[in-house]
Amino acid sequence: MYETAGKLKWIGTTQSFASGFTKREFVVTTTRDKYPQDLKFEVVKDKCSSLDRFEIDQEVQVNFDIRGNEYNGKYYVNLACWKLQAADGAPPTPRAKAKSNTPDAEPDLADLRNDDDFDDDPPF
Repeated sequence: MYETAGKLKWIGTTQSFASGFTKREFVVTTTRDKYPQDLKFEVVKDKCSSLDRFEIDQEVQVNFDIRGNEYNGKYYVNLACWKLQAADGAPPTPRAKAKSNTPDAEPDLADLRNDDDFDDDPPF
């Protein structure tokens, strides 16, 4: 398990493959280092939609694993994110809808609930 923090620089669109596998990539620029680095991470399957709640330039904390594999004599390394959260620990704010071909994220319970909608009167 590894961890880093920084600012979101780029969020890609969800990529779907013929096998049914989906992934989405994003880049975080580290801010705590003497020489900031742009690190590319990926999320897979049902975690792809979790990126919809974040905005570019938002401070985030990333928990990830390092994955490596060999294909046709070449070696690849991926930073597989398994947890992404706002750096201050607050829940992320929903992003404004971007014009893209990605499906809309499911609304959060806080988006659906309005405190003015509840009263003590029975509905009949």
